[in-house]
Amino acid sequence: MTAGVAGNMALGGLSQLVQAKRPTMRDLLLTPKNITRITEQLAQMRGAAMKIGQLVSMDTGDVLPPELTQIMARLRNDAHFMPAAQLKQVLNAEWGHGWLKSFKSFDIHPIAAASIGQVHRAALKDGRVLAIKVQYPGVAKSIDSDVANVGALIKMSGLMPKGFELAPYMEEARKQLHQETDYEREARYLSRFYELLSGRPNFTLPELIEEWSTSQVLCMSYVAGTDIERTTHLSQDARNEIASTLITLTLEELFSFGVMQTDPNFANYLYDEATQKVVLLDFGATQEIGSEIVAQYRDLFRAGLRRDIDALQAIVQKIGFFTGETKDTHKAQITAMIELVFDAITQSESYDFTDGKLQAKMQDMGMKLANDGFIPPPLGIDVLLLQRKFGGMFLLANRLGAQVDLKKLIERSVA
Repeated sequence: MTAGVAGNMALGGLSQLVQAKRPTMRDLLLTPKNITRITEQLAQMRGAAMKIGQLVSMDTGDVLPPELTQIMARLRNDAHFMPAAQLKQVLNAEWGHGWLKSFKSFDIHPIAAASIGQVHRAALKDGRVLAIKVQYPGVAKSIDSDVANVGALIKMSGLMPKGFELAPYMEEARKQLHQETDYEREARYLSRFYELLSGRPNFTLPELIEEWSTSQVLCMSYVAGTDIERTTHLSQDARNEIASTLITLTLEELFSFGVMQTDPNFANYLYDEATQKVVLLDFGATQEIGSEIVAQYRDLFRAGLRRDIDALQAIVQKIGFFTGETKDTHKAQITAMIELVFDAITQSESYDFTDGKLQAKMQDMGMKLANDGFIPPPLGIDVLLLQRKFGGMFLLANRLGAQVDLKKLIERSVA
């Protein structure tokens, strides 16, 4: 893949030089031809490589041209499945030979495929319908090399500012991916959230089937639903309620539960139109949130809502978005960006996620910061995961075209 991309870049660079243009690494790398090549390769891979592609495919419309976003989005549907013979080998190793005798049916074709495993629908002879997540063989062993290769690709792209320390982030990505291959760990968090949300009228979770779960196979009750991003045909009120439900859960995870499912990939959510419930599916990326970070974000939200700029700047530095050595002008710019968010939250009864003014202003301010030489300091993994979850909820609410009273939800959470 790297050789092919490099060849395309060389030809593209030569073509631009012939036209008396100065080529940039970013423009040479992010061409439809290169993205197609990368996508086709990632669709055949597992672990970190495919994970990165899926994260990029969530929503890159503000970063990449629309045609490239569409190409990357293919990763959701084009993932290559395990051959039936390989699937049988994995299940024989985990369940022992003769396991099929306990099943009324087992669909060999997966109903979903992700970066670490694929999911099959099956029915036991006792009548229970199951969703069975089977881990790709060898995926855990490939993580370290995958992360190193992705890091090399990011460096080659020229997308990171000079002086930016990428290594700590790649190390955290490596650790998290290893955690996600631990299905016994995921099973514990599935059960924990099942208990936390038991009795809630707006959520459905699959139930862990412990006797059929192992370190390589996670077995759950099957729960049906519509892909969350395909609910745009519902009424405005229904879409508002879906977004409000998920944002409220995010705030509860942070301020009440102290534990959060940190991967906001749209594939992790379904919607059951019959019961009007949101279905939560994947808990592999669940993380405990430290009490210090919880307290800091509570102070951040309180300061932002009451428009206390001095307190806001102090807590932003404490969280780590900038340090004491950061230039005062950069501190002011970062604080102004966060002020902008709270302005949008507090200026009306409901925030319209389809209004692109905030995103455009934030992107413009961020580009000015980068062009002025600001290099973000390394952030703790808790902060990175929180920011990813917040960003994912924003993107999902935008996709739904939702309007939500964010001020009310936040005030209720940090009171």
